[in-house]
Amino acid sequence: MKSPNPLASFRFAFEGIAYAFRTQRNFKVHCGVMLAVVVVGLAVRLAPAQWAILALASGLVFQAELMNTALEAVVDRVSPEFHALAKAAKDCAAGAVFLTALCAVVVGLLVLGPALLSALATWRVGN
Repeated sequence: MKSPNPLASFRFAFEGIAYAFRTQRNFKVHCGVMLAVVVVGLAVRLAPAQWAILALASGLVFQAELMNTALEAVVDRVSPEFHALAKAAKDCAAGAVFLTALCAVVVGLLVLGPALLSALATWRVGN
């Protein structure tokens, strides 16, 4: 169903994000991790390109989590009882989120790791 108001699509998008935040524990975990990454990034004064890389990695994790949430809702609607294919669909979507998050962790370590090690070395020398 198309909305008569093009701006309504933004409202629907925010409703979807809010739904995921309210109902999905892992979405909240991803928010917490992203907040920690932002705090660390500010502390070590990342370059704009590093922020862009972290933003892209974080955005991909949130996108995967939202797609997983949408798929779970549809599967639960069309197959409320257990079915092997419903399980396979949910497992594959969860696997996609896991792999995306794992890649984001690797990206985070590659971007933040050197800056953290440098900051730690400076702190140790100073104390």
